Amino acid sequence: MISTSVPVDEFTTPDPITANEGMAIEELRDLMDRHGIRHIPILRGDTVVGVISDRDVRIVSGLPEAQKSQVRAGDIMAADPLTVDAATPLDEVAYAMSEKKVGSVIVMDEDSRFLGIFTAIDALNALIEIIRGEQDA
Repeated sequence: MISTSVPVDEFTTPDPITANEGMAIEELRDLMDRHGIRHIPILRGDTVVGVISDRDVRIVSGLPEAQKSQVRAGDIMAADPLTVDAATPLDEVAYAMSEKKVGSVIVMDEDSRFLGIFTAIDALNALIEIIRGEQDA
């Protein structure tokens, strides 16, 4: 039987690439392309204040250059992203992501500090690992 008590931090991307609210669209797109990522937590100091997806960046990239050059990360980020504790079971996190229709959650450590990001791709990787592990058992 597949265990659902696996904590989300076992599949969380620790120390992910981050950005700040003042970054331009081209900088965000460059970060995403260079690192092969689809979600970027937006930080104000050490606090996560939002998340930007590749879809957000693509939408703004279609604007005329004069308008696009004025848009900053803080303008397009999803403010107050979904956060979970590192010990939260994977099934609860996956359910919350599905219910809220989000592609990522911010994972916090036991002291409520930013630990990492858990994305839909991380969830798929967890599913693969768990199922393959159960088949080998």
